[in-house]
Amino acid sequence: MNAFERHLTLWVVLCIVAGIGLGQVVPGLFRALGAFELANVNLAVAVLIWLMIIPMLLKIDFAALGRVVGHWRGVGVTLFVNWAVKPFSMALLGWVFLGWLFRPWLPADQIDSYIAGLIILAAAPCTAMVFVWSNLSDGEPHFTLGQVALNDAIMIVAFAPIVALLLGLSSITVPWQTLALSVGLYIIVPVVVAQLIRRNRLARGGEPALKALLARLGPTSVVALLLTLVLLFGFQGEQIIAQPLIIALIAVPILIQVYFNAGLAYLLNRSLGEAHCVAAPSALIGASNFFELAVATAISLFGLTSGAALATVVGVLIEVPVMLSVVRIVNATRPWYERGAAVRRLAASGRGAD
Repeated sequence: MNAFERHLTLWVVLCIVAGIGLGQVVPGLFRALGAFELANVNLAVAVLIWLMIIPMLLKIDFAALGRVVGHWRGVGVTLFVNWAVKPFSMALLGWVFLGWLFRPWLPADQIDSYIAGLIILAAAPCTAMVFVWSNLSDGEPHFTLGQVALNDAIMIVAFAPIVALLLGLSSITVPWQTLALSVGLYIIVPVVVAQLIRRNRLARGGEPALKALLARLGPTSVVALLLTLVLLFGFQGEQIIAQPLIIALIAVPILIQVYFNAGLAYLLNRSLGEAHCVAAPSALIGASNFFELAVATAISLFGLTSGAALATVVGVLIEVPVMLSVVRIVNATRPWYERGAAVRRLAASGRGAD
């Protein structure tokens, strides 16, 4: 990591402060940028996400995607955490913290709505931003792409039933336009663009030309990430200042859920002997959320000014700083992880020999 990347936490804090401050100083600008959306997907944020993930997608060789099958343990762990653990653990945490411990400090008529927003947030696994977290943790890019694609396919059929089950609704209105547009904007378009650029570079100068391009584009991802923070906190600066206590209380179960699910996926991968380059993105995919879909669903079900919509927005606000802390943890614990994973692999090979 270069000097700029080593101090990323400082830049994140400064961008959060700058976003909130600018949202108060030039609210009209942020309202205009916030209104620049299609099917509840903000197009300004979409452009920044392209700048974040296209340099990472340039590393992917589609001819090598078949190698993902060799990481079936990591795939299984991520699917288990995303679909069998995360929505249900969030429902429990929401009830314990918002419905019980924090009840005296929250508006009584909004508590159920806050919990509903948390459930919606947890039922939608992340798509685009995962490529950023995977890259920062030196994750296997083919595994990350394959896992994200698989989650997108499952989300189409599983998101609505899980949310309906946990909210006690007979049916829910899934914003299909938002889901389809997000998958197209955040997965299909950048993958196609990245592959066209990759083929052009390889055809013109081979691997050296591709590596030179990746080196030049490296800072682009981090700068786009920081600008995304400025935008997100600028959009919600008024809410943060107006309701700081409520936002802080809603953030507590989200924080616990992120660290719990990331830790669970990380430890399960280690116990199965999976490589760190798979365990890291597995943990990060298991913990992060598809906030565009969550916000759109909460608004369509409960309304723009509802507690559910606010809860999903809190998820948006803490997503980047919290996931960066998870990246730091999985990077710092890599030696410990690899010692344990190596022992598991040796034990498994010994049983196979027997």
